[in-house]
Amino acid sequence: MTKYLISFPSAAMIVPDEELPAVSDAAHAVVQEAKDAGVWVFGGGIDESIPPVLVDADGTVKNGTYPQTAELEGGYSVLELPSYDAALEWAAKIAAACRCAQEVRAFQYDPAS
Repeated sequence: MTKYLISFPSAAMIVPDEELPAVSDAAHAVVQEAKDAGVWVFGGGIDESIPPVLVDADGTVKNGTYPQTAELEGGYSVLELPSYDAALEWAAKIAAACRCAQEVRAFQYDPAS
């Protein structure tokens, strides 16, 4: 089976403060559904209060990130699914719960992972 990354940037999730508890409950329900279905691998939101760093092969740590990932934030789910169509179905469930469109990407197959 293939692992899929289903994600959205923080700016896409525009929800009034009073609706955030309902969105959180809906998102947790989809996560539980994915766990119950045995397709959940990992998920969570990026903690945007902790700035990113780059770590070189020699262990040197530098503030910042790659330019193309400077805006990497938001929510991420990794699901292991039998097909691309299944990934689109789960993305639709997550989109409904989070009230924003989801991006779907497939991980390359790696027999060791």
